[in-house]
Amino acid sequence: MQYDGLTKGIAVVFGGLTVVLTAVGLVINPAVLFLALMFGVSTYFMYYHLSGKMAASLYERVERQAAQNTGNARRGGFGAGPREEWEPPRDGRRARRSQASQGGQRRRQRRQRQRRQTAGGRQRRQRVQSSGPSPAEAYRRLGLDPDADQSSIKRAYREKVKEVHPDTDSGSEREFKQVQAAYETLTDD
Repeated sequence: MQYDGLTKGIAVVFGGLTVVLTAVGLVINPAVLFLALMFGVSTYFMYYHLSGKMAASLYERVERQAAQNTGNARRGGFGAGPREEWEPPRDGRRARRSQASQGGQRRRQRRQRQRRQTAGGRQRRQRVQSSGPSPAEAYRRLGLDPDADQSSIKRAYREKVKEVHPDTDSGSEREFKQVQAAYETLTDD
């Protein structure tokens, strides 16, 4: 959890206030005991949250409900069903440790994915272009010369889209998709 330290600090302050207000309520004014009770309840819920028990009980209820929904799927119910890979945290420290190791693992996976994308980026672009029209066909569809610059391509695309858009009287979806494919082939984006 991102704010464990802050939550722990607030819980300690609330616990201290509970003790002080309980003492003041017993010695001076019993009406203060109500305020002490509110701080005590808040302290308990913060402890319950920090210990991981709140998340575990929440996930157990969700899993139980998902299991019931899976059983009802044949009778018209719905649900994703239980997730076997999830284990509830046993205590706050283990849960934080596993989250930290998962965070490092995610960063490593993200870096590997980025390396693969940069290494194979040119090959992917060529594959994508091969599925669309050739550059010569794309220039022809947009009514441009092969030496047109990016701003001319963009301008021609906007004009052509206005003509062939399916929402216009003379437009068609097939032509619209062809114009889009031509634009994607010719742009650097």
